[in-house]
Amino acid sequence: MGSLKVTLCAGAAVLAALTPTAHAADGGTVSVTPASPAPGADVALKISGCSGTTGSAASDAFVADAKLVGTAGTLAGETRVRSSLEPGSYDVKITCGSVTVKGAIKVVANESGSPSTQPPASPVAPVHAGGGGTAHLAAVDARAAGPGTVHAVVGLLLAGVAATAVALRSVRRSRRPGRTD
Repeated sequence: MGSLKVTLCAGAAVLAALTPTAHAADGGTVSVTPASPAPGADVALKISGCSGTTGSAASDAFVADAKLVGTAGTLAGETRVRSSLEPGSYDVKITCGSVTVKGAIKVVANESGSPSTQPPASPVAPVHAGGGGTAHLAAVDARAAGPGTVHAVVGLLLAGVAATAVALRSVRRSRRPGRTD
């Protein structure tokens, strides 16, 4: 086995050993990183033992429900702990497919004992921003439609006007008095 493979395998083993894991009564395995977050902290959730490819994790401790996605069997997602929480244990309900896992998350006090000094929560879902109501128009690709009949008629009219202007100018030049050819 090459040294790169050995290094990657050893790194994966160390990571697996250090990742906090909670075993649920329903047979699923849930891990939360960090294991004991402070108010305002971002948390990553991972669950194995799910039958579907999507799920959600809900808790009063979270700013918003975590949307979980992945392959059949293992789902992952992120959310943020409310910055106004008091330290303590909060219930978490994870639903994926026909599996429901109930557990708890332990929120600890910040080291300083004061409210979180992290920046305010950022959105965890898509945000409709900008566009001024024209975003639905951007979905239509103008190249797909191509020039139509109206464009062809306008082009022919402009070409006709340009040809007429050139012909008239040529006629005016040839009729100038005092011109010798």
